[in-house]
This record gives sequence, structure tokens and C-alpha cells, in this order.
Amino acid sequence: MFDTIEATQDALAGQRYFADAGLATSLFLSIRMEKALFLEGEPGVGKTEVARVVAALLDTPLIRLQCYEGLDLSQAVYEWNYPRQLIEIQARSGRPGADGSSADIFTEEFLLRRPLLQAIDSSHVKSPVLLIDELDRADEEFESFLLELLADFQITIPELGTLRAGHRPLTFITSNRTREIHDALKRRCIYHWIDYPSAERELEIVIAKVPEAAPALARQVVTFVQRLRSEDLYKRPGVAETLDWARALTHLSVEHVDADAVGRTLGLLLKYQDDVDRVRGPVLHNLLEDPVR
Repeated sequence: MFDTIEATQDALAGQRYFADAGLATSLFLSIRMEKALFLEGEPGVGKTEVARVVAALLDTPLIRLQCYEGLDLSQAVYEWNYPRQLIEIQARSGRPGADGSSADIFTEEFLLRRPLLQAIDSSHVKSPVLLIDELDRADEEFESFLLELLADFQITIPELGTLRAGHRPLTFITSNRTREIHDALKRRCIYHWIDYPSAERELEIVIAKVPEAAPALARQVVTFVQRLRSEDLYKRPGVAETLDWARALTHLSVEHVDADAVGRTLGLLLKYQDDVDRVRGPVLHNLLEDPVR
């Protein structure tokens, strides 16, 4: 299903993910060249969904590491099961003739595998999909650790040695660009920027993802959101917000996008009060001045 760029696009479309030629090419090369795919773009444009769709297409596990400030190796890679180690030492002490030795407690039996170590586990019968989501939220120091993983797909544990992947994971890294990612990490990846979709592509997505919405309503939703993105907002609505809004309007039995419908549901499109305040009033009137068809 990933033999050509066209086949890649068709496979994604079969999972209701509509990729342009640029994204399909980057994904195709990422798989062929066994390099991580680094996806940047505004929140809600479908970066994370790429990894989910590929995992579903290949029927392989999706292993996700959600990044956040303060993320460290014990949460991302591994840590020792200290309570179990302590119980084992106490159990040894209670046995006749035992000396309470702590030997052999730093083995894989006492290892707690976190997402990155799970991704290179030799027990996988085929390559899993590894999603390192929102890397820009993690501290810069965490990026340095990823260099070894992305270069050789191996992790070194002092007590055990170097563990290597039997099947290299298909790796996806996403960033909302709240800060710049170091060039050393980007060089190990294939880079692609996912932009907001065109009106035609976004309508295609809404129709596929929200089939309960009438075609006329879907067109009105996409037209309004496309206009809204042209405003000077702190956080412009992504495709995820478009889909949520379309679903909400169908639940409310709205048949036409007008000022009343928008005013009651603006919180589904805008997530900051300053943006909501800016859009209400004259701006909303201007956005709706031309009929939304």
C-alpha cells in the first residue's frame, strides 16, 4: 500500500485521511528510507492523525509518547521497579541460609518499559509505529537523548547494556512550533510542514468525517472557518475545531450558519476569550456579510 506516492495517498484516503502530494511523498520516503518523519504545523491540522492512520493501515501497535515540560528518561524510556526489587531482597533475606544479596535484581524482570523502550522491544514481530507527540513541549535536554534513538534505534541502559530494535519502529515526531527544535535532531528526520487545508480539501474532510452533516451545512461551515482564519487571532481554528463545530451544529439541528448559530457555538472554534471577544460584534457581522453558502 506504500509502493508509490499515489498508492500512499489512496491508502490514507481509505482511512479518511486526505493527504496532499507533499505529505504523501514525505511519508513514502520516510518508510522507504527508514527515517523518522518530523511533522510541524499549527495545532489541529492532522499531524498526530498521520501516525494513527499508518498504524491502522499496517495493523501494528501505536506507541505514543506525549511530551510535556519536565519529561525525563524515567517517564519516557525506563525505570527500575524499586518496590518489586525491595520485595525480592526481603524475600531472599527470609530464606534459610540466604544473605539478603541484591545481586541479579537489575535484570529485565525488574525493568519498567516506557514508550521509547517499548518501541524498540525485540519481542515485536513487525515494526510498531512510534509517535513522539508535541516534542516542542519537552525540555531541550530531552532532544539530546533522542539523537541516539533516531540514529541507531538503540538505547543504552548502564546495568544491562545496549538494547537494539529487532524491527525499526516507524517513527513520527510532531511539533506545534512553540519553540524551535535543534537542527541535529531535524537532520535525522524527513521534515514536512502541514498547513491549513484549502477550502476544497477541508470540505472533503468534513463530508468524510461528519457524514451526518448536510452537504449545504458542511459547505457553510468550511466557508465560515476559512474566513475566520484570515482574522488576526491568537489561535486560529484547526481542522479538528472545524469537525467539532460541524458535529455540534448537527446536534443543534442547525440548517444554516447565521449570527445566532455562530454566537452560541463560538467556543467550539475559538479557545481564548480574547479571540471570542474580538470576533463578536462587527467582525462577526463582516464575516457573515456575504451569504455563507
